[in-house]
Amino acid sequence: MSDVRKQLPLVTSSDGPFWEGARRHELMAYKCLNCGTYYYPAIHCVSCDRPSMEWVRVSGKGSVYTFATYYQVYHPAWKGDIPYNVAWVRLDEGPLILSNVIGCKNEELFIEMPVEVVFDDVTPEISLPKFKPAT
Repeated sequence: MSDVRKQLPLVTSSDGPFWEGARRHELMAYKCLNCGTYYYPAIHCVSCDRPSMEWVRVSGKGSVYTFATYYQVYHPAWKGDIPYNVAWVRLDEGPLILSNVIGCKNEELFIEMPVEVVFDDVTPEISLPKFKPAT
């Protein structure tokens, strides 16, 4: 039986700058040049409806918005990670990002827990942003 591996993100032209930043260990978000609202890829700003957007580096600090802990294996590649969490993190700049909180027990997670980004270099091309409790 062959090793089953976790699927890596498919990098596209619309989110390429996000993944390039992650590879450099920089968290990137899309920012409206008109009103200053931050997003994760968007074609235009949903706050002011302008198409003037650019990728900018953000702090990587935020708090847990919500999370779930998985105790059942839904895909064989995750078997060794059970139990693991999936969390929505609200960045200090405003946008939400889906990731994992590492560096603490799942039982220690709580809503509004302060967190900061860390990067998991899974391949030379892909670094995944994850979060750890802020110090």
